Amino acid sequence: MEEEIRAELERSGFSLGGASPADAAQILATLLTYCINYKMSPADLVSNWEVYYLNRQLDGLKLESSYLDGFLSHLQNEVKDRLIKEEANLHIYSSNDVDMLLSSTHTDEEGFLDTPGTKQEKPHGESSNSVLTPLATDKPSSSRMAKTNGDRITPFATRVNKFTQQYILHADNVASVPNKLEVGTTEDEVIRRIQPSQRCSLQVQRSQPEPGCRFMYDRMEDRFNYLEDRIRKLASLFSASGFCGEPADATLASEEKMFAVGMVVCDGEGRLNEKSILLQGSVVHSRGQRVRLDLKDLDHFSLFPGQVVGIEGHNPSGHCFVASKLIDSIPISVDAQLPSAKKQAVDSESHQNSDTDTLSGVLSLVIAAGPYTTTDNLLFEPLQELLSYACRKLPQLLILMGPFIDSDHPDIKKGTVDQSFHDIFHFEILRKVQDFTQYLGNTVRVILIPSVRDAHHDFVFPQPAFDLNLPEDATHQITCLANPSLFSSNEIHFGCCTVDILKQLSGEEISRKPPGGKPSDRIGRLATHILKQQSYYPLYPPAAGVPLDFSLAKEALDISSAPDVLLLPSDLAPFVKVLPLDEGSEDQKRFICVNPGRLAKGIGGGTFVELYYNENTDKTNASIIRI
Repeated sequence: MEEEIRAELERSGFSLGGASPADAAQILATLLTYCINYKMSPADLVSNWEVYYLNRQLDGLKLESSYLDGFLSHLQNEVKDRLIKEEANLHIYSSNDVDMLLSSTHTDEEGFLDTPGTKQEKPHGESSNSVLTPLATDKPSSSRMAKTNGDRITPFATRVNKFTQQYILHADNVASVPNKLEVGTTEDEVIRRIQPSQRCSLQVQRSQPEPGCRFMYDRMEDRFNYLEDRIRKLASLFSASGFCGEPADATLASEEKMFAVGMVVCDGEGRLNEKSILLQGSVVHSRGQRVRLDLKDLDHFSLFPGQVVGIEGHNPSGHCFVASKLIDSIPISVDAQLPSAKKQAVDSESHQNSDTDTLSGVLSLVIAAGPYTTTDNLLFEPLQELLSYACRKLPQLLILMGPFIDSDHPDIKKGTVDQSFHDIFHFEILRKVQDFTQYLGNTVRVILIPSVRDAHHDFVFPQPAFDLNLPEDATHQITCLANPSLFSSNEIHFGCCTVDILKQLSGEEISRKPPGGKPSDRIGRLATHILKQQSYYPLYPPAAGVPLDFSLAKEALDISSAPDVLLLPSDLAPFVKVLPLDEGSEDQKRFICVNPGRLAKGIGGGTFVELYYNENTDKTNASIIRI
């Protein structure tokens, strides 16, 4: 049979590697073992080798002994996939399960099995077999590493401090940096959570568009109507506020002061600057025409393309509007959230599944944003560590934001994975989350929000929610929302957008500081622009790579009421900030803006946020945790 294997290899153009005939004989003996163990003929074995060779893009036509371990993993994948298709409910035990049962010294203080660490590809089904065990202690083990056959480890597993607080948001809303404090060693004095047995309520106020919606059919008319509606809506709100008069036509020559409302645009394709700012009015007030803005008389401003502002000034020549006052924000109605009938229906459905009326305004949650795996593998070790942490901390709400299957991951971009993106998502993400919810029972809820970087989901923004066929018991714990979305839990309102609008605004905004003024918080100012403009994506034209569909954007991107917590995951430095809607007013409503950072960065761990929210902001605490 060994000669048959050799003949099949030569027929396919391959030869046996090795420095001596003894090495070639050893390779043949190993291949013969594979044939016997997996009940394959030599032709089937060589056929599988060709598939493995092409998928891995190996160099040369020699079958080296160093390739055998990876080839064995490929054969195990094939056998498992075949068995799962034949018997869907069959449970396949992984090598980790067997190691745990046979080894009396194996303990896992995180609540999960040790994550596989080899750079070889592992069967995607193995991760779903991770076992959640009772937790013996709250202190994480800093020396535990991910083990595999041969005691290989991944770079992610070699880190020393697993969960380290980057900074804490105290009750006085001042962020401080602790001296490498490990969470769990201070008996959870940082965040005092309410009892995890209290199930939180969940009301979805806006999650548009719906799964299966039609997109990529927007027309020029849709783009025009979207921009025109934004200008007209904010112009009417300026007028209704009583702080300024009726909007006038800024393009008309006049020595008298007038008030105009329009959109900031750039006169070219380059970056916005003080010499290239134009104001585009609405069709109603100025027939959609543009006029150049002169900001020399303003001591401070903050502008970006697409921003709708109110300008007070005059236009002596008809070609340039000289601004004397700029208004970039208007009051947001606190009550205008949903039509009353629809809101009552949502509340009624929520109260049937919840008994937390006494917990309104109080919530403990963990917030994370993808990627959820390091760039050197698709083992999703950071996600497993996050769920282990959540098992110890027992939050009421776990919010996971995309990307889950990151289209920028090297293996995804190269196309070297041998499973579909949907299969990877279900095996590596969804099954882990289902195991987590089953372990904690009804005391926890999980929210999944996609990203335009998700390779397995619709590439459009606004983006529909994941359409998952979950078991009936899981639908009460796992909720999928659109990107962006508005929801509330325990009467705390959350707004979320996974497009990196903060980074994109940071690259387009221009500002002028008042002379002698104190340094401003630029990141906080960018986050406040989102609510001031009452849009999750006020930037126009959109940044490269953002598939903005204007036919879907009108209602989906609108922010009709200020949320209590605004979630804006970004590649910028993670933060938790308490921000006012209007810096000039002490009585204005404040909101908390959260950027949890990325759970995985390169080949190492990233950050996530643990938040204890209380409607009394003096009792609200948050910490950014690095893994």
